[in-house]
Amino acid sequence: QVRLVESGGGLVQAGGSLRLSCAASGIIFSANAMYWYRQAPGKQRELVATSTSGGGTTYVDSVKGRFTVSRDNAKNTLYLQMNSLKPEDTAVYYCNVKVKGVIIYDYWGQGTQVTVSS
Repeated sequence: QVRLVESGGGLVQAGGSLRLSCAASGIIFSANAMYWYRQAPGKQRELVATSTSGGGTTYVDSVKGRFTVSRDNAKNTLYLQMNSLKPEDTAVYYCNVKVKGVIIYDYWGQGTQVTVSS
């Protein structure tokens, strides 16, 4: 059974930093690309960052230079270091993995709230 558990969210002032973690189980973590999404109130869920199994990373333009995604395959854990936070970064952040079988199935964590005050 695939399980993703996020942690590390909270309330921070603009300009501050947070580090999110996502502990994964039930998958071969090192073989999977992992994703961070976020969803702000009244908005669609947005892909923020990708960490490929080969170590590559991609980011949405709005967080480039401020956020860093990383992974520890020995700990089956995905991270998102968020620096220079802005009020517009306020959202629930979700960890995601896409497991390929007959179809591609999306697994999600429960989410962690990040609130950035101005």
